[in-house]
Amino acid sequence: MKRKAALIHTGFALVNILSDLFAKSIPQVELIHIVDDSLLKEVMEAEKVTPRVTKKMCGYMIAAEETGAEIILNVCSSVSEVVDTAKNLVNIPVIKIDEAMAEAAIQKGGSIGVLATLKTTLDPTCRLLENRMSALDKKIDIKRDLCPGAFDMLMAGDLQKHDDKVLEGIRRLSGQVDVIVLAQGSMARLIPQLRQELSIPVLSSLESGVKRVSDVLKRLERKRIESIS
Repeated sequence: MKRKAALIHTGFALVNILSDLFAKSIPQVELIHIVDDSLLKEVMEAEKVTPRVTKKMCGYMIAAEETGAEIILNVCSSVSEVVDTAKNLVNIPVIKIDEAMAEAAIQKGGSIGVLATLKTTLDPTCRLLENRMSALDKKIDIKRDLCPGAFDMLMAGDLQKHDDKVLEGIRRLSGQVDVIVLAQGSMARLIPQLRQELSIPVLSSLESGVKRVSDVLKRLERKRIESIS
């Protein structure tokens, strides 16, 4: 029987990329993509998650459960803190795509560099790291870095300029920290070309986020089997 996972997006950029990752990692999972590109626009304009965005996100998560999803993956880090509210409205697990990445970064380094192309993503990513540090009883320095203009280049379709800007930021951080966290999944494709160049790890949320979904689904399946045995 096919398992169902719902992915909630604030844009179309990662729909195909995540579909491919799921197909390779957990092909038995059927995906339900819910995309509303008005959410990120509103967050960027307000420079925060508004009550309307929170309400809409919660509605999408309730709808995802009603369609038969067993798990929800929130894809956009800019609205990740909505999960803390929405998870109380549904009876299925809700995963932040960047939480596994945050935990891995904390385990790796005495200092973490966080790179983003949007301030609305930079702030919640840093707060996520701080919250996970507190839960794990760790204290690690965080160095924040923003690549202004890079997101606009991405939205305009100029991938090369976007990538050049992000690479510049990664190289800028690399001599100052023990591990670098890419706050947006749209930057993940740059990691392979950095493996030969940098001596420190550069982490993205996509693969680790999909693995977290896989791990949670396995736990749910074990519980289901135990309940009928």
